[in-house]
Amino acid sequence: MAQLSTKIKLYANQEVDFQKDVILQDDGNGAYIKEWNLAIAEPTDAQLANYESAGNAQELLKANIGKRVYPPIGDQLDMLWHSIDNDAELKSKYFDFHQAILAVKAKHPK
Repeated sequence: MAQLSTKIKLYANQEVDFQKDVILQDDGNGAYIKEWNLAIAEPTDAQLANYESAGNAQELLKANIGKRVYPPIGDQLDMLWHSIDNDAELKSKYFDFHQAILAVKAKHPK
């Protein structure tokens, strides 16, 4: 279920400051709009419900964005290793790192 704040941002179609523009509150029965200070009309529950699917998609995208942008950490470390191993200046600059990996590779060859 999409967060109320996400649905409000989609409804407002603008950045929303949730400490000034819209104040949300949850007294234990779910979040609700306590204060509405935007120039557009405060949405009804039915209007916000129309943003459920879009809100879920946006939250899923936001949660996975880092996973889709960066390669897995093991691949990143391997790229770093190969960059250092192929550059004499980097080997010198990152000597301790290079030597530590070399020791592991010598002890456990592929």
